[in-house]
Amino acid sequence: MEPVRPEFAPDPSLSREEMEILQREIAETATFSDDLAIDPLDPHTLVAGVDQGFSDDMATSAIVVTRGESVIERVHARVETEIPYIPGLLSFREGGAILAAFEKLETDPDIVLFDGSGRIHFREAGLATHIGVMLDVPAIGVAKNLLCGRPTESLADPLPEGTRIPIEADEEVTAPIGTVIGHAFQSRQYDSGNQYINPLYVSPGHRVSAETATDIVANCSAGYKLPEPTRLADSYAADVS
Repeated sequence: MEPVRPEFAPDPSLSREEMEILQREIAETATFSDDLAIDPLDPHTLVAGVDQGFSDDMATSAIVVTRGESVIERVHARVETEIPYIPGLLSFREGGAILAAFEKLETDPDIVLFDGSGRIHFREAGLATHIGVMLDVPAIGVAKNLLCGRPTESLADPLPEGTRIPIEADEEVTAPIGTVIGHAFQSRQYDSGNQYINPLYVSPGHRVSAETATDIVANCSAGYKLPEPTRLADSYAADVS
C-alpha cells in the first residue's frame, strides 16, 4: 500500500512544535464518522492488525491481515528509531517502520487496527489517525492505556466483560468538550473476583465512528484481551524483532 497523503509523513527530525502543527492538520483532514465500503462486521471483511516490537534502536512493525479466523498475509519491516517515546508523538517514533511494512503489503485491508490511539489524543491525531489518513484507510486505535480524555463513568472497579464506557474530550483535547472520542471497552474479564483485566481504549482513527470502532473491536475478539488481528501482530512482531 502506498500513501495517499505523503505530505503527512511522520518526520522525526521536526521540532516538537512542528510535529504538533502537523498533527492538527492531520486531525482536520481525518473523518471521524463511518465511511466504509463494506459491512465491517461481515466475516469476509479483511482486517489488518498492526503492532511494533523493539530491539535496541530498531523498531519492527508487523502487519497481519485476517479474514475471519484465517490469516491472509503477514509482513514486517525494521527501521531505526530516531527519537525516544514521547506521549502524544508516538507516530513520529514508529510511523516509519509501519509505513515501510505497508509498502510490502500486497493485500488491501478493509480496516486496520493499530496498537495505539486514534482520536483519544491531545490533538485528535494519534498513531491510528496519522497512518490512517496517510493511507486513506478505515483505521482504529486500540490502546492499553488512556492517554487523555474523561470517562463518563468510573473505571476504578473491574468492569464486566462487554462493557463500553464513553471517553469524552476534556480541556486537554482539541475536540469540543463533551465530544465522545472513543470508549473504554472491556473485551475480556475473569470470572473470579481475585483477578481482573483492565479495559482497552478504542478510538476512531479515520473513516470510522467511535461507536462502530468499538463494534469492530468487539467483533474481532476471540477470547483474549486484544482483538485477534492485533494479538497476532503482537506475537509476530515479537518473533521477528
